Amino acid sequence: MTVAKSKRGTVLARSFYDRPTLEVARDLIGKHIVYYSGEGKMSARIVEVEAYIGRDDPACHASNGLTERNQVMFGKAGFSYVYFIYGMYHCLNFVTEAEGSPAAVLLRAAEPGEGLDIMRRNSPGQSDAQLLSGPGKFCRSFGLTREHNGMDLTNSLLVIENRGGPSARVATSARVGIKKAAKRPWRFFDAGSSSVSRS
Repeated sequence: MTVAKSKRGTVLARSFYDRPTLEVARDLIGKHIVYYSGEGKMSARIVEVEAYIGRDDPACHASNGLTERNQVMFGKAGFSYVYFIYGMYHCLNFVTEAEGSPAAVLLRAAEPGEGLDIMRRNSPGQSDAQLLSGPGKFCRSFGLTREHNGMDLTNSLLVIENRGGPSARVATSARVGIKKAAKRPWRFFDAGSSSVSRS
């Protein structure tokens, strides 16, 4: 499930994402997202995600079928899906499952690692623990926009790495910030992290 090694970890292969979405979501907790931006390298340990699965999930962007906005969700697993909401926030997702089966995992929160000075500049006034404690905060601090939609997470400037380390204390809950199908327990988070968006 892994490919080329970096100096800090091993980049996750497409086979990691090409699995049932709930399995991918749980396994993403504790992995590191790495972005080689124009300002320098940034990384963060993923501590909170949510799963959105296909046409039978009313909260999923694919529930009403293929559109120009969500077309990357219908493609191969292991690509980024970035959308813009409320006229002010970008949100980063990881496409999962087989081509034609639209599903994705939303990155809700992470713990800052490399490139902390860049994140601070992008999100002034935030404590370090809260820089990435929400999907909009994460994209703002990392400088991610719709321009980063459709990036190959296995071989681009944006990748996910397995860096080992202590196992996360993974907990689950209902999804947050939505009204449709909100009670589905498809939110996964590290119960020991101070950077999750909600306890």
